[in-house]
Amino acid sequence: MPTETVVHTDVETLERLNRDYIRSVQTSDVRRFDEILAEDFLCSNPDGSLVDRAGFLVQTARPVAISNLEAHDVRIRVMGDVALVHARTTYTLPDGRAGAGRYTDVWARRDGRWLAVSAHVTRA
Repeated sequence: MPTETVVHTDVETLERLNRDYIRSVQTSDVRRFDEILAEDFLCSNPDGSLVDRAGFLVQTARPVAISNLEAHDVRIRVMGDVALVHARTTYTLPDGRAGAGRYTDVWARRDGRWLAVSAHVTRA
């Protein structure tokens, strides 16, 4: 399989996983996160805290106060068995005001599967 085809397939897979990730944040889908997070996953939260996989699943299980979460300007860079996903987000705060932020997710291909190994989230 030519390298371009492999990268294209990886990008398509990562686009789908990125959509799943964003949807799972919005819907508190712990089950899906359990499938796509690596055992050594770490997340830097907007408040500066760092949580491991277990802590992330606990915080994900709580219903989110925001709505209409969307990712924009998604950029996916595949570098062998590692990929970076950069994007900006928009959402609606509980009081109806618009919210925005950015995130960077790091994915690693492990045993033939892409798994999220790291996330860094900011809010504007």
